[in-house]
Amino acid sequence: MTVVRNVIFDLGGVVLDWNPDQIVARFQPQAELRSSFKQDIFGHPDWQLFDRGTLTELELIDRIETRTGLAKSQASSVVDSVRESLVEKSETVQLMRRLHARGLALFCLSNMPSSVYAHLREQHGFWDLFTGIVISGEVKMLKPEAAVFDYLLQKFAISAAQSVFIDDLKANIEGARAVGLTGILFRDARQCEQELNRLLT
Repeated sequence: MTVVRNVIFDLGGVVLDWNPDQIVARFQPQAELRSSFKQDIFGHPDWQLFDRGTLTELELIDRIETRTGLAKSQASSVVDSVRESLVEKSETVQLMRRLHARGLALFCLSNMPSSVYAHLREQHGFWDLFTGIVISGEVKMLKPEAAVFDYLLQKFAISAAQSVFIDDLKANIEGARAVGLTGILFRDARQCEQELNRLLT
């Protein structure tokens, strides 16, 4: 049986709260229009380009303004609200500290624009728990593409067979499993810890 030595965490939805519906509700008061508004912002290919680091924040704001009819100040506020909404999930951070105390190496692999990541670096104190961090906006690669998983494994010289990847999106878990990682689909910290403990014992 392979020994698990490394645990790789996603950020948004796992370590940090990520609730785009709450953001959408702030900017679109009409409930019946929120689904299309959400698609125009977070479901649009532009947001993936922003995550990938091939579209700057200013370019994204310009495109949101053009596409949605929002004023530039409002489009800018939408992006600002993403930074503000990414608050720490304390139970996950406590789990990370327990794993770190057990001698496991922790890593971070997140789809996130570099400008958002830079803000979060200043807001949270858990970064020292990670042995290595890979952010999509910095490396120009996105989950669930195999390339970004391979990049992390090679950069930090860790074995997929000895590593567990935790994410709240099924597609990303499937991408991780495709390169040989064990995947845990995150619902909450308690469920995640229970599944991890089965692998660690």
